[in-house]
Amino acid sequence: MNRSKWFFHPIFVFIFSIVALGLSLFLYIYWYMEVSTGLEALVRKFNISQDQALASQTWVVIMVLSILVGIIMAGIFTIFVYSQKTLQLYRLQHNFINNFTHELKTPVTSLKLYLETFMKYELSREDQLKHLQYMLQDVGRLSDNINRILDLARIESKSYGGKFEIADPVQITEQFYKNNKHLFRDCNIRIHRPSGQSFSCQLNVPLFEMLLMNLLTNAIKYKQSESPRIDIFFDIKNRRLRIRFEDNGIGIDKSEIRKIFRKFYQIGRSSNMTARGSGLGLYLVQGIAKLHKGKIMAESKGCGKGSVFTLVLPMENGYALP
Repeated sequence: MNRSKWFFHPIFVFIFSIVALGLSLFLYIYWYMEVSTGLEALVRKFNISQDQALASQTWVVIMVLSILVGIIMAGIFTIFVYSQKTLQLYRLQHNFINNFTHELKTPVTSLKLYLETFMKYELSREDQLKHLQYMLQDVGRLSDNINRILDLARIESKSYGGKFEIADPVQITEQFYKNNKHLFRDCNIRIHRPSGQSFSCQLNVPLFEMLLMNLLTNAIKYKQSESPRIDIFFDIKNRRLRIRFEDNGIGIDKSEIRKIFRKFYQIGRSSNMTARGSGLGLYLVQGIAKLHKGKIMAESKGCGKGSVFTLVLPMENGYALP
């Protein structure tokens, strides 16, 4: 456990609160039974007013007990906050299990149907190839879902393999789109390369491509227009590379902007009920950005007005190459 976080662990807070409660009761009894005896002896020895001495003792007791009660209340409040977060995480995990089960069940059901068709009917070669193509797509969906879970585990444990190298994000983005254009054939993706410039960043190329895949598929999944569009811009600000992904999708409500990068969280459930997913895509994007010592931000003017995701990455040597 991180040394800076153990102090706020709910178990420690609970034990600390109980200790504070027990200590306050012990001190109260101790002062009531013992301290008064010693104070009376002191009063007799120095001929001090008994009322004045007892008044000062009372204020000391009140002050110490107030501090201990404050600690107890703070501990109880902290436990309450953690319990609410745990309950929220449980609900998100429950939704994730339901959605992810659907994501796994759908291609399995489809594969079963195609295999039963092969067994029952004599299909022409053309129909066989068509059905095999559909089956390969379903296998791809299964593989993507399984890989996403495995990638999540590796990224969270920071054990993801691969090395970082100096590379141009613009070139990688263009090559990625060229290699996977068939996956985005229903979306108009435009990459705006700055003229006369190339950029140099420390990148783990497979992870960066995973980030691109999640951002693009997320934008397409929550599309609103019949002609979905994504524009990718590159610019430099404060010696850091900014990559902006602008889409014309359903947009994001302002109340959800800070929540969308949470694990299992999904947006647009009410406005686009056909959009399904695991709720891990943007969480993975944020994790990959942090591994690159960067950050990902989201903004939107509201529902129905599209979204802008901005990836900020440190540049090698802090400048663009001519």
